[in-house]
Amino acid sequence: MRHRILFVCLGNICRSPTAEGVFRAMTAGHTSLKLEIDSAGTSDWHIGDAPYGPMQKAAKARGYDLSMLRARQFQTADFEQFDLIIGMDDDNVSAIERMRPDGSPTRVELFTAFAPDTGMDHVPDPYYTRNFDETLDLVEAASRGLIAEFEA
Repeated sequence: MRHRILFVCLGNICRSPTAEGVFRAMTAGHTSLKLEIDSAGTSDWHIGDAPYGPMQKAAKARGYDLSMLRARQFQTADFEQFDLIIGMDDDNVSAIERMRPDGSPTRVELFTAFAPDTGMDHVPDPYYTRNFDETLDLVEAASRGLIAEFEA
């Protein structure tokens, strides 16, 4: 079964491209999983931009290369292209849901729902918190949880 996953945050320069890059890397050896993975932002502030430099640096220190990714804005058409849309916080999920076409069955979830043991209800935005390692820790934990769900 093919899984088409879209990670979404506000600007698509920190959390969602990190989720995309980490999830790609963590699933690279899972040949049984057929995946399409992308990321987007609910705002149009950074369209075409590479991930935020300090986020790229922190990710690179853990072996994740985000340099090839470019920001794009979330679109209503994403409900047709993806089976699972994952928001980084409640604001993102609300913005996504406001764009949901009538009758769309596409599943929308918070990323931290896949990492309940962390006790977090959102992935804090490191653009503001400056805590890039916390973001990576949460993204790795949620990615492991998402992989486990697909393998179940």
